[in-house]
Amino acid sequence: MPRRPRRARAHLSACGGHRFSGTVRESSDDRHRPGDKVILTGWRVGETHWGGYAERARVKADWLVPLPAGATTRWAMVLGTAGLTAMLAVNRLEAAGIRPDSGAVLVTGAAGGVGSIALGLLSRLGYKATALSGRPEHRAVLEGRGAGEVIARDAFLNEPDKSLESARWAGAIDSVGGAVLGKLLRQVNYGGAVAALGNAAGMEFNTSVLPFILRGVSLLGVESVMQPFAARVEAWGRLVELFDAESYEALIEEMSLEDLPKAAEEILAGQILGRRIVRVSEGW
Repeated sequence: MPRRPRRARAHLSACGGHRFSGTVRESSDDRHRPGDKVILTGWRVGETHWGGYAERARVKADWLVPLPAGATTRWAMVLGTAGLTAMLAVNRLEAAGIRPDSGAVLVTGAAGGVGSIALGLLSRLGYKATALSGRPEHRAVLEGRGAGEVIARDAFLNEPDKSLESARWAGAIDSVGGAVLGKLLRQVNYGGAVAALGNAAGMEFNTSVLPFILRGVSLLGVESVMQPFAARVEAWGRLVELFDAESYEALIEEMSLEDLPKAAEEILAGQILGRRIVRVSEGW
């Protein structure tokens, strides 16, 4: 079949300029028909292409994923890019052989979107999850998300550094990068793996080669922007099964477009816990 430009027009309930979910109004691609519910995350939308802070958007049909059966567009935006990335990270750890009986899995940046969702996914799958956070005052929330232990980031970083430290983690999901990633790599068990997906603490890190050549540790990169269609569909399908939306409801706050400037300041100041959803039109 000859390829042609594939685009769909959607009425949107948006959350963040680089992700949205809504209903298709018009489509020149047979994969998406008027009335279909769809999700978009990544593809540099909101960066190099008009994003989700609008009631309507015209995008390439290749960028859209069908909303899973039984899910709502609001559910999709509660998860958003953070939920998709968290699921992809768990998938990478599983593919690397990390199982619930392998040992504890450390989740860094645990009070953020990716971290708080990852804790819940790991808990539902039977893993023993430990939360690492720069905001230990949210201990009760993190324990409610499934963390069996909560470690303050400062206490973690202040522990003496060695080229190879005591093995503590079967695996880790790291959304922080920087010094945290460098240190936790030196604490991963033999044959363990770290899924790295963020740089909140910096893009550079220092570590030793010893975790790789003496313990066979794997550093797994996780990205969600350019993920292929099949991987996205699989991840969203698993999220329907694993994400406990009811228990996460207390961490969700809906807001309007007018609230965005204030919310942006709070995000930059590290004051956001859980998820903020931008409602640009009525109906989810």
